[in-house]
Amino acid sequence: MQIKTPKDLVVYQKAYSLAMEIFALSKAWPSDEKYSLTDQIRRSSRSACTNLREAWSKRRYEAHFVSKLTDSDGENGETDTWLDFARDCGYLPTSNHAQLAPKCKEVGAMLGAMINNPGPFLIKPRPPTSDR
Repeated sequence: MQIKTPKDLVVYQKAYSLAMEIFALSKAWPSDEKYSLTDQIRRSSRSACTNLREAWSKRRYEAHFVSKLTDSDGENGETDTWLDFARDCGYLPTSNHAQLAPKCKEVGAMLGAMINNPGPFLIKPRPPTSDR
């Protein structure tokens, strides 16, 4: 399958799905966490996706592409930490944590692979054409 948009990337689909699962589960968290844990985990999980989209738009420049992928990976790591807090504070059942944490790890591994080998995702410059 040819990748035409970042939405075609499996890593994007997995990160987006994870963010939506977190959103659904966090609806039941205490209202006193609304502007702290709930807001933070929603932001970081969504930011993993949005930074991946930004990376995709920077594929012409390897350093920019890798930088935005690194931001995405950092946000994904932050999400994993917030999942630990949610579990340890008693807001996220251990069973849900056991399902979500490996998804974070998988997204991180996929982003890491892209960071370590960005070449296949970069826009290749076209060779100059001759006017002769």
